[in-house]
Amino acid sequence: MSKIKSIFPLGFPWQTQDPFLFCVYHSDHYPEGNEELGPKASLEGRTLGNDFTLKDGWRMYHGKKVPGFPAHPHRGFETITIVNKGFCDHSDSLGAAGRFGMGDVQWMTAGSGVQHSEMFPLLSTDKENLLEMFQIWLNLPQKNKFAAPHFAMLWHEEIPILKAETSTVKVIAGSYNTLEALDPAPNSWAADRANDVAIWNIQVTAESTYILPKAKNDIPRMLYFYEGDTVEIEGRTLTPNHGISVDALESLEIKVRGKNAHFLMLQGKPIDEPIAKYGPFVMNSDEEIQEAMEEYQRTQFGGWPWPDAANVHDKSKGRFAKYPDGNIVEK
Repeated sequence: MSKIKSIFPLGFPWQTQDPFLFCVYHSDHYPEGNEELGPKASLEGRTLGNDFTLKDGWRMYHGKKVPGFPAHPHRGFETITIVNKGFCDHSDSLGAAGRFGMGDVQWMTAGSGVQHSEMFPLLSTDKENLLEMFQIWLNLPQKNKFAAPHFAMLWHEEIPILKAETSTVKVIAGSYNTLEALDPAPNSWAADRANDVAIWNIQVTAESTYILPKAKNDIPRMLYFYEGDTVEIEGRTLTPNHGISVDALESLEIKVRGKNAHFLMLQGKPIDEPIAKYGPFVMNSDEEIQEAMEEYQRTQFGGWPWPDAANVHDKSKGRFAKYPDGNIVEK
């Protein structure tokens, strides 16, 4: 029996399985930044406000001066944002804020409803600004759909990383061998270890073999090959931009050829509840979606306490997190 269940090309966003809703991979080679933290380059020819075309190696997304995603609402799920390269400026309706990057992870529970913005400040004015980022949408079970919104930063220096001779595994959620990830958000599906939720970022050295360890339970497991040359798995040769659904109860041998290979691994016990989705809202029924839209129109989920929908922080600031209670952590 093959350990591979299916192989599929990666689109935008990436296809996932319950309990995950989807994963977006951003890889943008931005030019030097200007004084407003936007690109020091012409924006002519771009559909500003909805620029998802990879022109000259980068996109503005919904940003008009600074690339990124100005204020928008969420309800009923969580966002896990991994920034491997570059920076993300976060601002939200709870009054929380942060600048994170270079390996940091932000875990936000939208729960009952929150607005946030995610902008990508181009801090380098004399060299290219690279952005490599994943945003994973993890669903919430019905019992936690209206949990209080929660914001946490997992700093790169504190995230467990297993370094072996030919591989490096960053354990963002779950456990890997003897390593345990930092605590997830308290109302997350990942907070119950019985759900075996795991998020690993894996790098394997070229011309070596890596063994992906088996899981404790027979659960959906997806491996995303997003950077490298070629890999051989179960006698099949794969190039980047492919997802692989694998048997979680079996270890998996991966032979890496040509260049170092980079993978994201997602697994978890399915929530197995009805899903109703409409843009930024994920509930269990169409009626709940309608209620979410009406409540957002009435309350704006607490309003927007920042001067701009596309809020960015001062250029001089380093990595930091400001929590809703006013506590500030700087790195």
